[in-house]
Amino acid sequence: MISFPPGIILFLGAVLLPLMPRRVRSAAFLIFPAFTFFWLICLNPGDSLSVHFLDYSLVVSRVDQLSLCFGYVFALITFLGGIYGYHLKDTAEQVSTLFYAGSSLGVVFAGDLFTLVFFWEIMAASSVYLVWARGTSLSRGAGLRYLMVHLFGGSVLLAGVLVQLTQTGSMLFTYMDGGLGAYLIMFGFCLNAAVPPLHAWLSDAYPEGTVTGSVYLSAFTTKTAVYALARGFAGWEVLAWAGAAMAVYGVIYAVLENDARRLLAYHIISQVGYMVCAVGIGTATAVNGATAHAFAHILYKALLFMGVGTVLYATGQSKLTNLGGLARAMPLALAFYMVGAFSISGFPLFSGFVSKSLVVHAAGLSHMGLVVLLLNLASVGTFLSTTLKLPYFTWFGQKSSVQPSPVPPGMYTGMALTAIACIAIGVYPSLLYRILPFPVDYQPYTAHHVIETTQLLVFTGLGFWLLIHQMGVKALISLDCDWFYRKPAQLAYKICVASVSKLFGKVEHVTLFLTQFAIRGSANPIGYLLRAVRLVEQPKSNIIEVNRQLQEYDPDQYRITVGVMALIMLFVFIILIAWSLLAS
Repeated sequence: MISFPPGIILFLGAVLLPLMPRRVRSAAFLIFPAFTFFWLICLNPGDSLSVHFLDYSLVVSRVDQLSLCFGYVFALITFLGGIYGYHLKDTAEQVSTLFYAGSSLGVVFAGDLFTLVFFWEIMAASSVYLVWARGTSLSRGAGLRYLMVHLFGGSVLLAGVLVQLTQTGSMLFTYMDGGLGAYLIMFGFCLNAAVPPLHAWLSDAYPEGTVTGSVYLSAFTTKTAVYALARGFAGWEVLAWAGAAMAVYGVIYAVLENDARRLLAYHIISQVGYMVCAVGIGTATAVNGATAHAFAHILYKALLFMGVGTVLYATGQSKLTNLGGLARAMPLALAFYMVGAFSISGFPLFSGFVSKSLVVHAAGLSHMGLVVLLLNLASVGTFLSTTLKLPYFTWFGQKSSVQPSPVPPGMYTGMALTAIACIAIGVYPSLLYRILPFPVDYQPYTAHHVIETTQLLVFTGLGFWLLIHQMGVKALISLDCDWFYRKPAQLAYKICVASVSKLFGKVEHVTLFLTQFAIRGSANPIGYLLRAVRLVEQPKSNIIEVNRQLQEYDPDQYRITVGVMALIMLFVFIILIAWSLLAS
């Protein structure tokens, strides 16, 4: 069966949406991801669409079980996010969202590297508006840095594609065996996956996005990178260790964080670490684990951002030091948030339990004991920060003076549906396992696994309760890798902008002087030149004084007529010709 790229449906929606009456745009927004999901269900592994471009055959749509799994959840979260943001009146934000989701689907179904890069760049350009749309000075700065980082990553990716094309002669996006092109491509993918130290753009930009925009940001960019790594770099061991370190790194910063959305942003880094680690292990079980965890993560992380976003919408605050005591005023937001928190922490009967454990199981089968230890340590930190610290200081703890405003019903509806999906996957793992790339031979609900997980979480909770006074949040800023390019910003401005501008000013001044000299001197070249020499010979003269006096100089005083100048030039020309003839 011939299959056009599913993302085209969302692109069509982005084009048509502004043409519709404003009162129906939010409802119309939901039609396009719903139709996309229906179209994905109709596709079968093996369907494809190829087009000829120059001397190459581009596979603009390639359907297999890996791409379908990511496609399902991308369409699903676009729909759920549309319900959550049903109140949204910013048409530009809705259009950007559809382009963002559509380009993410374009990456997932791209069968060649040219198509992948094409959609990759659209993804970066469309997603940045979700940061800028918030309209604050912080969002403008974060959005600009986000865009610059992703344009840089896209440039490296494109360079890798060109090198790969030169080395192999093929544009197909398949497993990479190595070489300079493969390493450049992996660098571009790792940047979008937020692998440290290439991660700071995420924790910088995602907390500054709009309430609805951050939900989408948490879903697409890093997961398309996980898909791309799984497609091209499964089994590269360096990714296994990078992912394990990434899982712990993100958790450490999350535990220290005061801003609720920045805390969740660091947990994206940590949870994507599980996926990158699984890709690096590279076995069928590990790739299943990376795919399953990406699917579950998109849902529960969106739910977490929805819960915190609801608080931000109602109170205008996202810092834990400014919140507290909201449990009675916003009980639904708390309840739905906790479903996401239990999911990300890997509680039994929640989605994270059946996906995260599959990654750890794959690491155990590959006899990577240290990786298993690091992933379990990251689980402790996740439970500590997302399930205990954040909800305690937001909904409980010391009551703040903030009075929440009413919340649109669509926000609660979107959270409820996303929470149901998280629970459904946790209770019925086969809903997820049956769509994974490889057959699954794993049972998460064994007595040993349930007891082990429960013990880990219970003792972590006990430790938090006993040390709750030492766990108090503080209004501090944690320095991250972005310090290295943000701290010297003023120095870079002086060197790259101010000094260059000053140099251009000097060049402009000299050019103006030479231009005036040429214009005025053309009227009386000899007299003007003699006058200039006399002015320069004056003591304490400078170019500004000379220029001023030359402007005051009247060339008519020693004017040489055009005819006389022509005769002089002709005479000089004849002398030069005669001299050359005599010399020869």
